[in-house]
Amino acid sequence: MEAAVRKLFERYEHLFRQGLAGKADMGEVASLYASDVIAASPSGVMSGKNDDELKRMMAKGYERYRAIGTKDMMLRHVRLSSIDESHCVAHVAWRATYVRGSQPDTKIDFDVHYLVQVLDGEAKVFGWVSGDEQALLKQHGIG
Repeated sequence: MEAAVRKLFERYEHLFRQGLAGKADMGEVASLYASDVIAASPSGVMSGKNDDELKRMMAKGYERYRAIGTKDMMLRHVRLSSIDESHCVAHVAWRATYVRGSQPDTKIDFDVHYLVQVLDGEAKVFGWVSGDEQALLKQHGIG
């Protein structure tokens, strides 16, 4: 399970970087996710299908990240909490880098907790829980 989840998040990082460059293949991005997904943050809980709407929302997310100056997203660490032989929580540590005009780049470390299912050796995200991204960005003068 650990190797499959590690491979998933290495792909996730690669595709996120492509999205920041405006070159993401949204079909590839959608392939990271299960047929249905759930997300929770301080702004609420959302659920939906892995369909064209999810692809549109992900594309808009990349546009927003570019608009606020997101330059890079780096995978720092993945730690697993096993649930059973097919499911785990992947505690993923990220580092985002933001361009701030004439000021030095700003780096922000944060964690997201992903619900992952591994079937036939392939890992897919079916949910995630994140902190208050807007507050964190505001704290650093971004957005």
